[in-house]
Amino acid sequence: MKALIQPVWVWNAAIGIVLPLVYINTIIALMNKLVAKGFPPDLSRKVIHIAAGSWIWVWPLMDPSDGWSYVFNIAVAFLWFLMFLQKGLKGSPDDPAVKTMTRTGNPRELLLGPLFFTVSMMFVGVFLFMQFIGVAIMGYLGWGDGIAPYVGKKWGKHKYKLLGREKSVEGTLSVFLAGLLGSILLYILVFWAIPSVTELWQLVILGVVAAVVEAVSPADVDNLTIPAALYLTWLFL
Repeated sequence: MKALIQPVWVWNAAIGIVLPLVYINTIIALMNKLVAKGFPPDLSRKVIHIAAGSWIWVWPLMDPSDGWSYVFNIAVAFLWFLMFLQKGLKGSPDDPAVKTMTRTGNPRELLLGPLFFTVSMMFVGVFLFMQFIGVAIMGYLGWGDGIAPYVGKKWGKHKYKLLGREKSVEGTLSVFLAGLLGSILLYILVFWAIPSVTELWQLVILGVVAAVVEAVSPADVDNLTIPAALYLTWLFL
């Protein structure tokens, strides 16, 4: 949209930095309070994961006419990148961020999946801004890959092994189904329109790729392998 404040970069700074910071910090604060009251920490991590991957809803509010300041949209991802580095290297198991965003309470976990997630967010925000494939990547990475471990752990009864890692059919299907739903929702929020039939088929194809890649990826690197595989698939589509 056209900037309501001039110069354009001031508007984009407000939309790309302030708005996402309020949005994400509100979600994190809510999850911290809920975890303190007994809310499952593993589910809390998934809610934050999905919310972070959905930050692209601010895209259509930005004005890219100056050619550069739209990159402010990655500000939160960049701040998280720095935070994960700092807390992963020097953090304490008692740190609220460590408690909320790790599986075992080990600060070093922040240097793997969470850190890689911010790298993918920054790549999408800079190079795939307002592009269909950028929306699809965050749909499958944020929603599909975000919810799959929880579904697999809680309801996964049909187990299988790939490359030495145990997975479940239920978890793999949730990558596809939740990712497809998330991609459609984000498409609507970003483009203010309904996906065409062709675009829906493209999302289905990308969803199959995302589910397969998540199933075969080594532990903690699927936040990099899924975006890379989807982007390469998109180039061929």
